[in-house]
Amino acid sequence: MQLRPLLFLPVLLGALAGAPSTAGAAQAGRHHFIDIYEYLSSDAQFDAWFSLTDKLRSNFDYICGDTFCEGDYSDIQSIDFRCSVGQITGRIGQCVWVFAGSYNDIDSNTGAINVTAQTWSCITPLAPHTTIDELLSALAGDEPLHSPLPDTQTTIYDGLIDCL
Repeated sequence: MQLRPLLFLPVLLGALAGAPSTAGAAQAGRHHFIDIYEYLSSDAQFDAWFSLTDKLRSNFDYICGDTFCEGDYSDIQSIDFRCSVGQITGRIGQCVWVFAGSYNDIDSNTGAINVTAQTWSCITPLAPHTTIDELLSALAGDEPLHSPLPDTQTTIYDGLIDCL
């Protein structure tokens, strides 16, 4: 395995300064997480990611009226699905799907519209050490909301039940 030279710079500087452990600095470098958009490097990965997020939004819109959008917040909208990825390992740190919802009522005396709004950050129930390539592959079908996540029998939908 070839390591990037920059990983050793903090170790070298720590050793010169008399820092006690260089293993921790090298270990920390392996777990540096970045935004999914900074990690993706090929057209195929970008296409898979954009396809996944589009299908997730579409899947959610299709089921919302019969499930999550029946309560007080009947207008829940998908805002963003985002993952953090280990810069070197490709392992996912966390994926979060953000939603917003509102309900409104009109003050009959003044005509003012009173808006009550809420947001939700729903964590995707991923197995430890899942890579972004494994996630993209497992959710490549037409219904990623209901597809099992890698190394689990759990779906993104299951995670939403606990969140919304």
